[in-house]
Amino acid sequence: MKLLITGVAGFIGSKIAARALEQGHEVYGVDDLSKGYESNIPAGVHFIKLDLSDKSRFHELPRGVDAIMHLAGQSSGEISFDDPVADLEKNTVSTLNLIEYGIATQAKRIVYASSMSVYGGVADADKPVTETTPCAPLSCYGVGKMASEKYLEIFKDKLPYTAFRMFSVYGPGQDLTNLRQGMVSIFLQYALEQGQVPVKGSLKRFRDFVYIDDVVDAWLGAIQNDRAANQVFNLGTGVKTTLESLLENMKKFVPDTTWTEVAGTPGDQFGVCADTSKFKSVFDTKNFKSLNDGLQIFVQSCKQ
Repeated sequence: MKLLITGVAGFIGSKIAARALEQGHEVYGVDDLSKGYESNIPAGVHFIKLDLSDKSRFHELPRGVDAIMHLAGQSSGEISFDDPVADLEKNTVSTLNLIEYGIATQAKRIVYASSMSVYGGVADADKPVTETTPCAPLSCYGVGKMASEKYLEIFKDKLPYTAFRMFSVYGPGQDLTNLRQGMVSIFLQYALEQGQVPVKGSLKRFRDFVYIDDVVDAWLGAIQNDRAANQVFNLGTGVKTTLESLLENMKKFVPDTTWTEVAGTPGDQFGVCADTSKFKSVFDTKNFKSLNDGLQIFVQSCKQ
């Protein structure tokens, strides 16, 4: 297939591109390099440096793509408060522009990176969220992701979509220098460099941590799966992990790690965990990599 992958210089986009090339797909990649690194882009990708919020340059994008895999955008709830308008442009305006491009060029599918942040403050935090759980985003980032999902729904008859509400993705290749996005990578960076991890908020907070390879499998499984058309899916493991438990796991591989609680950040969720039953029924997935195994691989990759 001929694929267009946005955010191709980022953590997840570059991994999807590499796997797509291995599978024999023709890959075009887009990134404005504001956060990603050109060195991440796999050899063999037809790279176009472009800001997707600027529609005036869309004539530079390829025609005749089979699927658009849209991962580009500002990816931090915390950072979204710094400049909400910029966040809207990078996430929601770019998505609308891509929808128009996909319709005009008769793409067969757009796969979209939504986020667990759309759920916001979950009323019953002890219960895994399903795709029908009411959404109440707490950050500008979450609002933008929710809006993008709604735009995809509006135009689904002209451009079929699959939206993945991504939970906390981690693994080798994640940017350890970015200390405002990616909980596992942030903690690991502090553990490796300082031995002391400042935890923003309560250690009782929790997340659902999903390993990068499982995420790549899902994305490439979506582009030709008719059962995934015009559907929203949680993309997590269904395993609830407190921050304290995450750090205890990390300490197995970085033994001298200690931690302390500090002030939290605005718009951050206390806890959210995915109900994965819908995803597993459509993608025939039985198991996800355990956090222990994923952390071991991640730590080893950082020490090489």
